[in-house]
Amino acid sequence: MRHKAVLLSILLCLAALLVSACNHQSYAADDKSKVHVGIVFDIGGKDDRSFNAAAWQGVQRAAKELPIVLRDIEPGTPNAIEPAMRAFAERDYDLIIGVGFAQAPIMEQVAKDYPNIHFAIIDGVSNMPNVASLVFKEHEGSYLVGILAAKATKTNTLGFLGGMDIGLIHRFEKGYEEGAKSGNPNIRIIQNYVGVTDSAWNNP
Repeated sequence: MRHKAVLLSILLCLAALLVSACNHQSYAADDKSKVHVGIVFDIGGKDDRSFNAAAWQGVQRAAKELPIVLRDIEPGTPNAIEPAMRAFAERDYDLIIGVGFAQAPIMEQVAKDYPNIHFAIIDGVSNMPNVASLVFKEHEGSYLVGILAAKATKTNTLGFLGGMDIGLIHRFEKGYEEGAKSGNPNIRIIQNYVGVTDSAWNNP
């Protein structure tokens, strides 16, 4: 996932460079000659050692290699996500990135009010013309993990513990199961999930 985040951020920023005229007047003290990218993290923040952290590493690398100005916001609660996006939009940022599928409906509301600004949602899908949907074949990576787990087990039984009980994580589970069974059709998979709400992501 880390490599995907790095590649993703670089591609996003390159796209922004191509489509942006870089002549906005609302950046205050920021360098107006550069592309301005704002990222709004999911609940848990950029130091979650997981999904947010991977996105943060990616955009930081992009900021070192490309002429961009990078700003980030870590919303403490779900209610703070929309104001964070609007804060970037009000300042005419060239690209606003939302981390996580839960931000998709919020981003669409904001993107509708700012049709000339580019948005990107990670792990979410939108049909709006100014919102890029950034999705991955997550089941393929977990398929490989399943193969490794099946080779390592001495009990012929494996466990899968997912975060939130949603379709996205079900795809991780299915890939893991199929990978394990590809080498051992009789292997047993025990699955469980932490919860059914967003709090699952922050519950060790």
